[in-house]
Formats: sequence, structure tokens, C-alpha cells
Amino acid sequence: MAAPALQQPSFLLANLKVDSTTKPFLQRCQELVKVIDDYPAKELHLIFPWLVESVFGSLDGVIMGWNLQFLQARSNEYNIVMDFLDPSGPMMKLVYKLQAEEYKYEIPVSFLPPGAHLDNAYFVLVDTYLKYFLPTEGSVPPSPFADNRGSVSPPAPRAPSVPFAGYGIHSTSLLKRHISHQPSVTADPAAQEIWRSEALLQVFVEIWLHHYSLEMYQKLQSPQVKLALLHYRLSMSSMPCQPLTPPGSGTLDTYQTFTPTEEHVLVVRLLVKHLHAFSCSLKPEQVCSSPSAHSHASPLEEFKRVVVQRFVQQKLYVFLQHCFGHWPLDASFRAVLETWLSYIQPWRYTGENTNPQTDQNKGVPEKWGLFVQENLLMYTKLFQGFLNRVVRIDLVNVKNALMVFRVAKVFAQPNLSEMIQKGEQLFLEPEHVLHHRQHRVFLTPSHGGSFLSARQSVVTDGVFRVKSHVYGLEGQDCQYKQMFGTELRGAVLKLIQIIAQARQTAKRISDHSAEVAANNSFMSWFGMGSPDLNYTFNGGEVDDTGECVKKTHEFLERSLDYLCLIFRLNAGQLSQLMATLGSGQDDGNSRQLPDCVQGENGLILTDLGRMQIINGLRRFEIEYQGDPELQPIRSYENAVLVRLFFKISSLVNERFGGHMEVLCSRPDFLGRLGRHYLASPEVMADGRQRSPETRRTAERNRRPRLSLRTLASYRTLLMLLFLYLFGVLFSFGPISSTLLILTGGFLYGLFITLFGDKLKSQ
Repeated sequence: MAAPALQQPSFLLANLKVDSTTKPFLQRCQELVKVIDDYPAKELHLIFPWLVESVFGSLDGVIMGWNLQFLQARSNEYNIVMDFLDPSGPMMKLVYKLQAEEYKYEIPVSFLPPGAHLDNAYFVLVDTYLKYFLPTEGSVPPSPFADNRGSVSPPAPRAPSVPFAGYGIHSTSLLKRHISHQPSVTADPAAQEIWRSEALLQVFVEIWLHHYSLEMYQKLQSPQVKLALLHYRLSMSSMPCQPLTPPGSGTLDTYQTFTPTEEHVLVVRLLVKHLHAFSCSLKPEQVCSSPSAHSHASPLEEFKRVVVQRFVQQKLYVFLQHCFGHWPLDASFRAVLETWLSYIQPWRYTGENTNPQTDQNKGVPEKWGLFVQENLLMYTKLFQGFLNRVVRIDLVNVKNALMVFRVAKVFAQPNLSEMIQKGEQLFLEPEHVLHHRQHRVFLTPSHGGSFLSARQSVVTDGVFRVKSHVYGLEGQDCQYKQMFGTELRGAVLKLIQIIAQARQTAKRISDHSAEVAANNSFMSWFGMGSPDLNYTFNGGEVDDTGECVKKTHEFLERSLDYLCLIFRLNAGQLSQLMATLGSGQDDGNSRQLPDCVQGENGLILTDLGRMQIINGLRRFEIEYQGDPELQPIRSYENAVLVRLFFKISSLVNERFGGHMEVLCSRPDFLGRLGRHYLASPEVMADGRQRSPETRRTAERNRRPRLSLRTLASYRTLLMLLFLYLFGVLFSFGPISSTLLILTGGFLYGLFITLFGDKLKSQ
């Protein structure tokens, strides 16, 4: 039987491009499957870049791709896409065909980061690939596309290419080097079992975590560079038309702003959680076995043992440091926070069926002390970064209060603070302890190579291990700040005061909400709330429901308990802090002005004043200072009547304004009576500073005028309705009732004019 006639690669690609615009999605996928099955790698290598663009979209936006980020399970194309991109599907068959040849591709990383919710095709595919190539049970499945020998060989060794620059405008290549160029991988037959797993993990790490290198991170820790970056950002904010980077700025030339999305962080968390589960799937005897027994372990077992430290730790640390320093101060930081908390709690992913409440009481098993030491900065340095963020956010917001509670609860787990403190003690050991070991090099991921390229002996010296970890990530010149040192303890005490203040504010908001609800429950249908048009209550970004305020109070209360437990603060010390807090406040603190200093152009908020405003402790009195008649229509006013009465009063004021001014300027009884009915409310005669615009309009607002806006209030209308109904009971007609109401109003004004000053003095 003759083989089917194959088209030339150029014609094949042209036909596929035409089909992609004319044929249904299912038919296109079926034809792609047939092409991948029938054609050899020599013809398929031209199709691969186009196929990647077809799936993920093109940089110029001309090709939209398959929209994996927005493809949900309820979509008709969902199952077709999942089958095509499955680890055993046609797309991977094409990859296996091409990987054994000498074809190289430049794939922009901007194709690949995720961008939608957790139930879309992108996240499901990531989870599927992780479970397939990094199984927590059993071994990696053999390739379904085996050659004549029954296996798929890893790629041939190749020399490293130009180093990967990271995400940015100059970055176009997906990989900084060929994944498996190390000779040792192909030399060891046992490595055949896991080379695909290692390759997949390196690809994922390069896509999601390599926004700039460890060397760049360490360089950016220099105080001089930080100051230069600050000046640069300030200048760019004032001159938006300047070039992206200043010429001749050294380190600034290589610094590129990287802003991960919330969904990007969520997929990183998915990777972290699975890697912990993958690593924790080692049997207890494999974890606790002696170094000599490691030589008899399978490559997959060795891979599980070192996967987190060798492949993820360094890049994830730099990634999280970047997020902690650059993420907006809002509740979306929760994604970054949970990724961090997932990494520092590997014991949550051991696969054991445990109760969270029981685990909290039982504490962290002692066997995880080694992990804490090897990841000390993940606990201490990032905790300091979290402190720097949390003192600048509104803790009355229930979402922010929840984040503080989550961190405090995690670090308050029994044994964890002791493990961290022990790690810090090991780091502070004198340097002479390491002199006799200087010939030993701690193999960090930055040295490159597969984890099988050199089987290092287990480092049992905790001092060497912790110092190597800290210096490897922060550089030899780093100034380490102890988590349980004096400086950080002072920052924690400041946080405790802020939490206590926010808790008081939450309680005040709750009490106020309950009081308003009780006062206005009967008349709420009419919108008859507080009649004060200028009334505001700045209690932070809290939901309208009292339930959120109660949760805020609960989260902050428990956070205080956990922080006292972590840093060993007894009840006496906490009471002293609360007393210090209370001494600086009084019952009317919500009416005091925030802390300010006098500047050339008026008051300037201090850092303390900003904190007071953020947490709702103090506020500026916000009042409407314009024309009272032009205030926005309130919910308790009838919009039609407001506009109608404004037109009527404007006509009267325009025609009789001069007469009103003459009347109100008289010093006798008629002048006082006219000022009661016609003069506008007094315009802040307490000497407070006004803006220039307010001063210009002050004289106009003081002019006598007739205002009928009160009659448009639902409260006034309801009162008039009751008065007319009351008149009907006594057989008064509409005209008689109107005359009686006007007479009563005049007599009330007369009484206030005669005796108002005496009543005020009493």
C-alpha cells in the first residue's frame, strides 16, 4: 500500500492558516491531529511556532488564540481543547517528535502567564500537567509516544545559549538555556525516568518566577541604588513623557518594572502547593534514611527530596520580595499572602487527613525544623516585609483585618517560633566555626546543572546550612535583622497599638450603626435618617452590614492574642500598651483633628496623622460650604419639589432681594424677625480657615433670601399631612388648615425672635 502523498511544509502551513479562519473548531483540531500523526518532524517544525500562536495568541493581538484563560467547562469547545492539550494528547506528541531533533524556537514569555478565574482551562491544564509529570503516587507514566526501543530519549546535549534576561521589553526567549543540556542527565540511564518532569518544572519556573535574576535583586538591596530608584520614579511621575530608562544610569538601565497579576500569583500558589505535596509524598523511611541509603534511591525519590530547594526557593523568594514591595495596598494582596503562607507550611500538604483545629493545637512536628532553617529568610525577611505593609493599611476593613489574622495564626503555631528562633541563633554563630569548611561549596540553584549532575553529601551542620542560605539569597554583605530582635519587636509593638486602635474604631462604628438603626427603623421607608446634611462618619472601608464590623473586631482581637503568643508578651505588657494608647485619647477622639504641622499653604499631615485617618481614629470635619440651595438632592427629599421650590424662591429673591436686604439690616424688632425667616444659616463664624474660593462666595451666601427647600423634605410633607388630617377631625377645610399652619409658623418665629437669645444663654 502506497504511503499518502505529503504536502510541502510551506503549502501545509498555508493550508492550515486558511482552515483556521474558515472551518469549525472541531474540524480544525481533527485535521491538526491527522497532520501531527502523518508528518515527520522535518515537516512539522515549521508548524510549531504558528500552532503556539494559534493556541495562546500573538503578541500583536491579530491572533486571539483559544482564550484558555476564559474557557470554562460549560463551553462546547472545552473538552476538545483539553483533549488536544492533554499530557498524552496530540500537542505533546508534536513536542516529543520535535524534541529529539536540532530545532530551536524563540517563544515570547508574554504568551504564557494566566489571566482569569481558577476554573478555566488554563488552570485545569496546569493542574493536569503537574499531576501527570510530578505524581504524588506512583511514578511518572511512560510516554505514550515511544520510539522503537520503547522509550523517548531526552534531547541531545547542547551548549548554553545567551542568559535569560527576565520579563521585559528586551526578553523574547522562553528558556535561558536548553532544558537538559547537561551530559550527566543523558549519561545516567536511571534519569530517563524523570527528565520530562525536570524539564516541565524548569519551564514553569522560567515562565512564572523569573522576572529578574538573583544578582539583580541583590544589587537592588544597596541603599545607594534604592535611593537612585526613588529619585528616578519621582522624576518619572512628574515628567510622564520621559524615556523609560534614564541614559547612563548603570543599574537602572537593567531594572524593568514587573507587575504580576492576581491570577499570575494564584497559579504560582498552585505550583507551590503541588510541589509540597509532591515532595511530601516520600515515604517516612525515605525521608529519614541515611546519606548512604540515598545512593540506592530512585531518581524520582531523589527529585522529590530536593525539588523545592533546588528549583523553586531562590526564584520564589525574589518573586515574593518583589510583590511585597510593589503590590498595591489593597485587599488583592491576599493572593500573594496565601502563596507565601502556603510555601512556609509544607506540613499542610503531607496527604494526611487532619483537622485544622487539632493541627493548630498540636503544633509543627520537629522534623520540619530543617526546612525552617533552610528557608529562614522566607519566614523572617518576608514577615518584616508584611509588617511594613500592614502598618499602612486600613485595619478596620474586614479583608485587611483577615490578612493580619491569617499571618498571626500561622506564626502562632506551637513550635514554629522556636524553630525560627533556633535558625536565627545558628546564623549568629561566630564566623570561625566555618573556617575549617571553607573548601566546601553550598550548591545553590544559581550554579546551574541538573540535580543529578552531582550528588552532594548531606550538610548536617546547621550553622553552615543557615549561613549559606542567607548569604546565597541576600549576598555576603547583607545586614540581617532578627525577627525576635529589639528593632523588630518595637515594630510589632507599634502594630499591636494600631490593631488596638482599629479595634476601638470598629467597636465605635458598630455601636453607632446600632444606634442609627434603632433611631431610624420606623421612618426608614421615608428616608428620614439624620437631618444633618453635612454629617459623615469616616470609619474606613467597611461594609454597611454590622456583621462585617463584628468580624473585623473578632479578627483583630484574635490577632492580638496570637501576636502576644508569638513574641511572648504577657498580660501586664499588653495592659501597659493599652494604657499608653488610652492616655493619648479621650471620649471625643473621633472629633479631634488628625496630627498635622503648619506649612506655607496650610496644614500638612504627619505620618501619625495619616495613620489616624486610615484607621478612622480622627478625621477632618467635612462640611458643605457652598450655596445651601445648590446642595445635591438628598434621599429624604422629593427631587421634583426641590427643583420647583428652587425656581419659585429664585424668582422671589431676584425680584425682592433689595427689599429683603434693607429689612434684615434694620436693628429693631422687624429686622430681627426678618433675619429669622430670610437670612441664610450663619457661615462659620468660628474663625476657621477657608479656601480662597469659599471666601469669594462667602458674602453672596450671607445675603438674605427666601428658601422653600425645607418643604420638599418627606419629613415636612408627612408632618403637614398629619396636620391637615388633624384639621379634618375638627371640620377644618384645606384653606382654614393652611391659614392655621401659617399662623402657627409665624407665632413660632415671633417667639424665637423675642426669647431666642435668652434660651441660648441658659
